[in-house]
Amino acid sequence: MQRGATPIGRGARCACGPWGVRGVRGVRGIWALALVSIGCHWAGLPAVSAPDPATGSPRFREIRRHSAPAATQAVAVDGAHFYAIASQSIEKYEKSGGARVASWAGPASGPIVHLNSGIVLDGALYCAHSNFPGIPMLSSIEIFDAETLEHRGSHSFGIFGGSATWIDRWDDHWWVAFAHYQGRGGEPGKGPSWTTLVKFDAQWRRVAGFAYPSPVVAGFAGRSNSGGAWGADGLLYITGHDAAEVTVLRLPVAGSFLEVVEILPAPIEGQGIAWDRHRPGVLYGLVKRTREVVVSILDRP
Repeated sequence: MQRGATPIGRGARCACGPWGVRGVRGVRGIWALALVSIGCHWAGLPAVSAPDPATGSPRFREIRRHSAPAATQAVAVDGAHFYAIASQSIEKYEKSGGARVASWAGPASGPIVHLNSGIVLDGALYCAHSNFPGIPMLSSIEIFDAETLEHRGSHSFGIFGGSATWIDRWDDHWWVAFAHYQGRGGEPGKGPSWTTLVKFDAQWRRVAGFAYPSPVVAGFAGRSNSGGAWGADGLLYITGHDAAEVTVLRLPVAGSFLEVVEILPAPIEGQGIAWDRHRPGVLYGLVKRTREVVVSILDRP
């Protein structure tokens, strides 16, 4: 799928698949090229099955799930562990077997109020954080030691365009979503359509910003964009607050609105997601109602 092509609707196929050559950069680009070289089939993952047999459409297929009391906001993942993230606590688990190996909890009245999606990078867990449902909205990035979960530091945005809900590192830049809400936690006169994705350089200087198209905003159902992660294909995979689906977006050729590529069914219920960078095509998400981390794989024709 090239930039500028017509957006694809719910459940439809993207011509080049999620690991195509578009947007290839760095290590993620190496993954993409390796997969393209074998015809966009999954490398080293013999367990991958066909797409949804009922519709023939691509989907995220559940592999397994783990019980995790902190699985209420988001999940992060590295080579050997996954991290269940709650508003004021984090739990670290072994990917093989699901044993809990570390935890962190902040005081109820402490400065960390509402953690959200996180990524693990160079031995550190970076979590988007806000004062939700406080007004005015305040946001920061909270940094933890990935080994011990000790709090390392913080980068504060202060009052900056909404509540930070997810963070990722892609194309040598930081990407952070700043959410707006209808009702609780929302600012008067604003709503989900004010949600924005901001691109920062390594020194946290704003480089660019993007808005979400109206069909995506409608899918937030009064809430907002809770999770997001760049794929190895250079496409952006996002989630809302509750829906059992992942929306695939791409950067626009012109203008400020992100473009919809497709919407994929997934065995999760919104909230924060994370790609397993050590197993291409494997996505971690959660079901908040049951406090479970769900591991799934993207099946395509």
